[in-house]
Formats: sequence, structure tokens, C-alpha cells
Amino acid sequence: MEATVYDAGIAGSMTMIFLTLATVFLLRSFYKRWKRMDQRRLNDENK
Repeated sequence: MEATVYDAGIAGSMTMIFLTLATVFLLRSFYKRWKRMDQRRLNDENK
């Protein structure tokens, strides 16, 4: 019994690149938002 080999090709490669970039963009966006909220919290505590 032979194992089925799937060749992703260029479409699969482009999809993986897109998904990786989208994940990095979203993680960076949420990190920047979290840092902004944390800084705002620290400023409120120091007032």
C-alpha cells in the first residue's frame, strides 16, 4: 500500500507565506495594543 504524496506547489507555498505574515502582523498588533494599555495603566497609578 503506497502512501499518497501531496504536492502543495506554488499555491501552497504562497498560502503558507500569507498565513505566516498574517499571524506575525496580528501578534505584533496585539502586542503593541497591550503595551499601550499597560503604559496607560502605569501612568494612571503614578498620578
